[in-house]
Amino acid sequence: MARKTTTDDPLAPVTLAVGQEELLLERAVREVIAAARAADADTDVRDLTPDALQPGTLAELTSPSLFAERKVVVVRNAQDLSADTVKDVKAYLGSPAEEITLVLVHAGGAKGKGLLDAARKAGAREVSCPKMTKPADRLSFVRGEFRAAGRSATPEACQALVDALGSDLRELASACSQLAADVDGPIDDAVVARYYTGRAEASSFTVADRAVEGRAAEALEALRWSLSTGVAPVLITSALAQGVRAIGKLASAPRGARPGDLARDLGMPPWKIDRVRQQMRGWSADGVSDALRAVAEADGAVKGGGADPGYALEKAVVAVARAARPATRRP
Repeated sequence: MARKTTTDDPLAPVTLAVGQEELLLERAVREVIAAARAADADTDVRDLTPDALQPGTLAELTSPSLFAERKVVVVRNAQDLSADTVKDVKAYLGSPAEEITLVLVHAGGAKGKGLLDAARKAGAREVSCPKMTKPADRLSFVRGEFRAAGRSATPEACQALVDALGSDLRELASACSQLAADVDGPIDDAVVARYYTGRAEASSFTVADRAVEGRAAEALEALRWSLSTGVAPVLITSALAQGVRAIGKLASAPRGARPGDLARDLGMPPWKIDRVRQQMRGWSADGVSDALRAVAEADGAVKGGGADPGYALEKAVVAVARAARPATRRP
């Protein structure tokens, strides 16, 4: 989620939106424009690219108006401004005009760093919009979207949404908005699966989750769907291995340890500790060993050691599910 520094007032004289996450950059710009128009419905908005901002243009746009109208000047890709235009912007930063909000959209990094440093030194309001490359960042983004909509979603639902939709932040934001608007009751993983049938179910991690929970039939159904939609077999064996190893790690952890400490020691997010605790009921040390051997055999088969990767995966899924629910533990 975008992070703000210095001041949270979107009508600050200068806002610096820094990063490469297009959705967050666009939201930072829209927030300023919305605040300006809330203060003055007739606000004039000028949205400019570097080629349109020639030396002298900024001075012209920010000169006092006869009618003292409010104005928002947005400069896109500020890192690409010419040296002469950068001088104009730096000069403006030292004495910004009243009733005018300047928004500099900058990719960050080394290019154009002088302008970035000058804006920060001048006390510009900064909104950080980093590219979300890590799954944990996207998970945090989804949670934030539901909070912003005044809704809560279970950790499992948030994870299922990320698994289903991947790394496209616009698609994740749209999905959160849809679920928040359409679902009256709790937003859980079952709701996500219902809305995104075929996408959530195609996830290799869905196969693994159902298998380690001992739900063989559902795991096989998810496996067949995954393979039919083009999920690589090696991703499924990897997810199975991760699922079984997580159970083994948590089972051998000290009893009574706090989730936060376990998360740090085992390298898992806290929400996953709770999920694995639920999944590990019925597992034994022998079951973990048997399941890992079955997954290792399937991994070798899908990497060229077997004639039928699909059959190898089905065999592994059944073996994992049986290890999760051994005959002696069945009701």
